[in-house]
Amino acid sequence: EDAQVAAPSHAADAAPADAFFRNVAALCGRAYEGHVAVDSPTQQGMSPFNDRRLVMHVRDCNADTLRIPFVVGDDLSRTWVLTRTPSGLRLKHDHRHEDGSEDALTMYGGDSLDTGSATRQEFPADDESKALFEREDRAVSITNVWAMEIEPGDRFLYELSRPGRLFRVEFDLTRPVRPPPAPWGWRD
Repeated sequence: EDAQVAAPSHAADAAPADAFFRNVAALCGRAYEGHVAVDSPTQQGMSPFNDRRLVMHVRDCNADTLRIPFVVGDDLSRTWVLTRTPSGLRLKHDHRHEDGSEDALTMYGGDSLDTGSATRQEFPADDESKALFEREDRAVSITNVWAMEIEPGDRFLYELSRPGRLFRVEFDLTRPVRPPPAPWGWRD
C-alpha cells in the first residue's frame, strides 16, 4: 500500500492528530517487534503476552484508516484500527476468531478527546465500548484509556491504562522485521 497519505480536508484543530496519523502511516507495509515495557500489576500466569513474540504490522493504509495487526506469538486475532474523525482520531480493537468470525468482545475503543500531539494520542473508552464491556461482564474496562505514541525512526508504544492498571508494549522502529501472516479474517 502507498505510505503517502494525504492530509484530510477537516478542521485545522485536528492538526496534531493529522500529524500523528501521518507519522504512523509512514510505517505502512512494515512490521516491528516489541516487548512488554510495563505490566502493572503484573498479570503473571494470566497474560497472553508472557514469553511470546510481539509484532505490529502497519498493514493496510488509506487516507482515512490504518489497520495495524498486533500479533502475539501465533495468535493473529488482534488488529488496531486507527481512523480519522472530523475532530481527531478514533482507535478501535478488531478481535477475530481463527475462522475469521468476530469475537464477542470486538470493535471497542474510543475517540481522541483533545488534539493530543504529533507523537501521542489518547483514546478514552466511548459509550459503545462501555455498553459492550457491561454486556460482556468486563465492567472493569469501562474506565480504559488507550494511547499510542510514536517517536519516528525510534519507537512506537501502545498503552492501556485505568485506575490500578497500566500496560505498555514498546516496538523498536529502528529494526523492521518480516511481516507476519494475514490476521484471522483477512485475505492476502
